[in-house]
Amino acid sequence: MRIAFFDTKPYDKLFFEHYGEQYGVQFKFFDTKLTLDTADLARGFDGVCVFVNDTVDAPVIDRLQSLGITTLALRCAGFNNVDMKHAFGRLHVLRVPAYSPYAVAEHAIALLLTSVRRIHKAYIRSKDFNFSLTGLTGFDLHGKTVGVVGTGKIGRVFINICRGFGMKILAYDKYPAPDLAKDDTVRYVPIDTLLRESDIISLHCPLTEETYHMIDASALEQCKKGMVLINTSRGALVDAEALLAGIKSRKVGAACLDVYEEESDLFFEDNSGHILEDDTLARLISMPNVIVTSHQAFLTEDALRSIAETTVRNLVDFARLGQSPNELCYRAGSTSDCRDGKCFS
Repeated sequence: MRIAFFDTKPYDKLFFEHYGEQYGVQFKFFDTKLTLDTADLARGFDGVCVFVNDTVDAPVIDRLQSLGITTLALRCAGFNNVDMKHAFGRLHVLRVPAYSPYAVAEHAIALLLTSVRRIHKAYIRSKDFNFSLTGLTGFDLHGKTVGVVGTGKIGRVFINICRGFGMKILAYDKYPAPDLAKDDTVRYVPIDTLLRESDIISLHCPLTEETYHMIDASALEQCKKGMVLINTSRGALVDAEALLAGIKSRKVGAACLDVYEEESDLFFEDNSGHILEDDTLARLISMPNVIVTSHQAFLTEDALRSIAETTVRNLVDFARLGQSPNELCYRAGSTSDCRDGKCFS
């Protein structure tokens, strides 16, 4: 089996080559992202493998289908970059539903601690032998209320970590977890209540039409003055312009961002020699109470190993059995996914 692998980074090759050799899958690694202009690179391959910032819209899907491609393997959990309704009946779309929820949840906590204890500022000062403590006053996490939006695997790991800090936990999820709802340390509340009562809000939900810009000017207006926002999920959950305005008005006390809604042409690349044309991102980065990392929450050896093995197994299962437990599809007019292995039959 030969797979065209787009948007390749050095850390991808190590594990994908290992599991590819183990399971008999040959990868051709392309540095470029998948777009309509680059889709022809997949000619002659059995499938393509893409990541979060590759473009898999209707024109790309049609082009891949015309090249004889039938399988699209996502090496990630989210699939908002794929036009799933158009893919129905054209491509088998496979994903990695979970790799290391600990990696993402721990990164969210790392961002939070770095921000509220001013670790990043202290590090820069000490490099210049400036050991003054002025301006480095933070606050205890113990006793603070954290609002967790999304209580899937990552959200639940994040909740467990917050328990260890002695935090009060509010949760919101369209589909509350029955076992978590019975836990007396976690209280499910409406989203408006979570926004109003939380000192810290952490986003752990997928990007859908319903969650697009869920943190906008209206949502921020409901929040406590000085609240801390964490986003390690998808950039477009947050209206970046509204966030910037909230920071300038002091409504938002700090923002910890691992994702950004216009990140696709910036993140994962070295842009240090270029002028940043995205004024909103430039202004966010310039703020002393904003920390931005470039979509690296997933980046641990454990997660990379799991992503590679699951992706390869998805491809092998589908080639051998004609189905995979990790296949996604959209039935006509539906936004629910199915995994019965017969989505496209």
